[in-house]
This record gives sequence, structure tokens and C-alpha cells, in this order.
Amino acid sequence: MDVTRKNADPRTPAPAERQAPRARRRHRLPVALAAALAAVAATTGAAGAAPAPQGERAELREVMFVGNNWDGTADVIESSGSFGKLGRINVVPDKQERLDEIYANPVKLLFFLGIRNGPGEGHDQFVDDMYSTPDGKSMVVSRPSFADVVSIDVTTGKLNWRFPVSGFRSDHMAVSPDGKRVAVSASTSNTVHVLDIETGEEAGSFKTGDKPHENVFTDGGKHLWNMSIGDVQTNSDAPWLDWTKGDRKITVVDAETFEEVEVIDMRERLDAFGRKDLSDAVRPVAFTPDESKLYFQVSFYNGFLEYDVAEDRITRDKTLPKNPDTDEDRTTWVNDSRHHGMSMSPQGDKLCVAGTMDDYATVVDRETLEEGPLVTASKPYWATVSGDGKSCVISESGSDQVTAIDFGTGEKTVSVPVGDHPQRVRIAHVPDGWTSPPAR
Repeated sequence: MDVTRKNADPRTPAPAERQAPRARRRHRLPVALAAALAAVAATTGAAGAAPAPQGERAELREVMFVGNNWDGTADVIESSGSFGKLGRINVVPDKQERLDEIYANPVKLLFFLGIRNGPGEGHDQFVDDMYSTPDGKSMVVSRPSFADVVSIDVTTGKLNWRFPVSGFRSDHMAVSPDGKRVAVSASTSNTVHVLDIETGEEAGSFKTGDKPHENVFTDGGKHLWNMSIGDVQTNSDAPWLDWTKGDRKITVVDAETFEEVEVIDMRERLDAFGRKDLSDAVRPVAFTPDESKLYFQVSFYNGFLEYDVAEDRITRDKTLPKNPDTDEDRTTWVNDSRHHGMSMSPQGDKLCVAGTMDDYATVVDRETLEEGPLVTASKPYWATVSGDGKSCVISESGSDQVTAIDFGTGEKTVSVPVGDHPQRVRIAHVPDGWTSPPAR
């Protein structure tokens, strides 16, 4: 896979067809085999889920973690079938200690209250993202309001380690394919930290654009992509004020050295494609199994775009239906979202899209870009793939439930109640026979 530099003209020929200037740094990123990745996806469900070690698979149970952001809990549910609830984990067992620390520091308190009244919509944000460790013994959680990442023993509910991020807010995470490292965005310091998932020790970090958001490991874990979304808390949401939102870009680094490989400026690519009207704040993304195409959502848009990685250009866009009941005042949309959440079927033939502010989700045929039935959902905030690969699972943050949608039919199959304001949903593992830890 080739990733081209920020200043490259997106209308020029693909990298294989042109000669690079001698001073220009070039990096060839190998394309993973589609069949192999599809097989992995079918086995583990969502890309990025920490794999269970081969020798321990029989002793682990595949599940899904559902992060209830405003509750400060994570529900553990079955990864397919009925998606039945198995238990719950308190992800803020140290809540009082953290609050005491925050209220004793005026600067920390200012940011804490800013998170509550900004992205938290009047609530504290206690769990943004979470993964299991490879042995299934612990859950690793990013906690925005506490500006940290913690590891929690899923049996005892006790903290194993805590890593305070730089700045004042933690956000999206990603786990390396081998399950050994976890990357976390530190929103206010424009930094991604990469941690040892077992110890919490920092392996390295790198700088990003303004307000780093989504993280994705590619090429078997050789590279790490970060998408920065800029400032989503201002009311300067009119298209002509888009430039006020900050420096938004995709930063690709070597996952071992954390040196920058390439920077992709989607503003240039969007303009060349004829969509100067769209924001260049890249939100959730989904790669094809062979990583040749990237599908991504942007702020304020009820749809998504297709980006050819090797050719370094946007090739298609898809505008999805608007809900006539959605307020067209952009300042009413949560954190500049209109649609927020994408996943791809293990075969790479279907995309599942969460139409957040339009209160639906839909499965889109990747070849034709035709959407299926619009499945009514209350502020769906994320989309992932079930353990068996048959369903898209969305979090309905407005109705406190997760809902499964069949990739084949595009129809809803089941909804399961969870905690207050579910957001991220991830495939995970817990010990076989696991039960909830004691209440703390």
C-alpha cells in the first residue's frame, strides 16, 4: 500500500506511474492479502480486537464490550446470536480519588467541566474506548473526563495500572494485531500515546493534527494511522467557516519507531474530487480487507467517501438519506457529527453506516453503494462486526441499547438493553466461565 505525501497533487498519476524527486522520501507499505485478512476478520470479528493467544483460546470466551460512557460501566454481552447480557464492569472504581485530584487543581477542574458541558452534553465521560488484553484477564479503558487509560482486572474489578495522558482528555484507541500494544489519542495535546497493554508503560508517542480521534493499525501492525478532527466545540459550523476548525489531517507513522511515514491532507483530495463543500475532518473509517480502499465519514455529512490508497485520490462518494425531522441547524449536531460509525463485513462486500443525527443505520452494498433498509435507531454512535461476522452491531446512545443488523438482509435482528449512553462496542475475550466482579 502506498501512502503519498501531504503536498502531492491528488490529480497526478498513481505512485507506480511517476518518478519521485530525489529529495522526496518514499515508503512502500505492503498490501495485506485479502483472503488472510478476511479469515482473521471472520475469526475475531471487528478489526483491531486484541487476539486471544493460540494456546489459550479454549480457556477464553469471545464476548463484546459495550462502553456506557455516562454510566462509567462496560456491559459484557455475547458476541453473536442473541447478544445476551453476561455481566457488567465498573470502569471507574477509583472515581472518588480522581475527583478529589481534579477538584484540587483549578486547571484540571476547568477542563473537566469543559468536557462535561461540551462533548459530554452535560455529562461526565467515563469510558470512550475499551479492549481486552490477549489473555482475557483485563480490560483496558480510555476515560476522557479523567484524561487517562487504565487496566482493570475483569475478575476482581481492581485497577492494574493507570496511565495519565498528556493534556486533559483521552479519546479513541486501537490495539495492535498481536494484542501487545494499545494506542490512545490525547485530544488536547495533539498526541497519540502507544502503551504496552500488559504494563501500561509508554512504548512511544507521536504528534498529530488538531484533536486526534480515530486510530487504526494497518499492514499487519507495521503502521498506525491517526485521523484528527479539529475543534468540534465551536459554533463556527457554517461551511465557509470550516477553516476555523484547525489543522486536520491523517498522520501515518511507523508503529515501531513512531516516525512519521506520511501525512494525507484530505482537503486537497476533496477539492480535487469536486467536494469543496465538505469538511476535511475525517471521522470513523473502514478499510477493505486488502487495505486498498478507505471509506470515511466527515463532519456534518450524511454520507461517506471512498479513497483509493495506492492512487491517493477520492474515487466515489455516497450521500445517504436525510431524516426530515433532523434539525438542519448544524450547531445542534453532537460534536459536529451527522453520521458517526462505520464497519465492514469480513468479506468486504458490505458497509454498515450509523446515521447518528438522522436516527437510523443502514447496510450499503460496497460495489453499487446502494443502501439497504433504513433501520430506525436512536442516535447510533458506533458500528462494529459481530463475532460470527454475520451482523453489524450498533450502539444506540439515545435509547441505551445495542442493536444487531443482518449484513445479508439489512434488517434488524435483535436489540439488547445496556447502560447509560453506550458508545464504543468492541469484540473482546474474558476467561471461560467469567462472571461480573464484585460491586465496588
